[in-house]
Amino acid sequence: MHAPPVEGPADDPWSKMMKAAMAGDEGVYRRLLEDIGRSVRAMARAAFARAHVGDADIEDAVQETLLAIHLKRHTWDPNQKLGPWVNAIARHKIIDAMRRRGARRADPIEDFQDFLAAPQEEDPHDLSDAKRLIDALPARQRDIVQSISLDGQSIGATATRLSMTEVAVRVALHRALKSLGVAWRRSVE
Repeated sequence: MHAPPVEGPADDPWSKMMKAAMAGDEGVYRRLLEDIGRSVRAMARAAFARAHVGDADIEDAVQETLLAIHLKRHTWDPNQKLGPWVNAIARHKIIDAMRRRGARRADPIEDFQDFLAAPQEEDPHDLSDAKRLIDALPARQRDIVQSISLDGQSIGATATRLSMTEVAVRVALHRALKSLGVAWRRSVE
């Protein structure tokens, strides 16, 4: 009995197409990218569905994958199948898209006022809790949060005004926001 033939890169249609594309066949390259796009679109759709995050960023993930393949095609080893190389790139681009999107869910908004309405006795614009938390920050962090997050100043303008580097302002802002998050979580427990 003979073992079934092992399919190698020479037998793989995508590998053949990529080799032809790298040799200059633009028509084959266009068809290859269309095939890959369909495959990546299906991967992205499944990943986004599993994460329950809607499908608004699927096309972005597909386009970023195709662009990465185009820009990095010289790194593909023609002695290997193209599929696993493409899948690795696609997986990373899909994860990046989901990270940018965050853990948001796509929920209908027809009755949003029922869920977002403040109790009638409360002023929905009252910022006393936020002000109390911000006032608890050290003076420099409080000034940076006020300037950037509330007044809308740029990091550069804030850095100049406070005689700090932009990097120092970013670090201080990050630390202040982290402190605010911790303080807020403590206040609601």
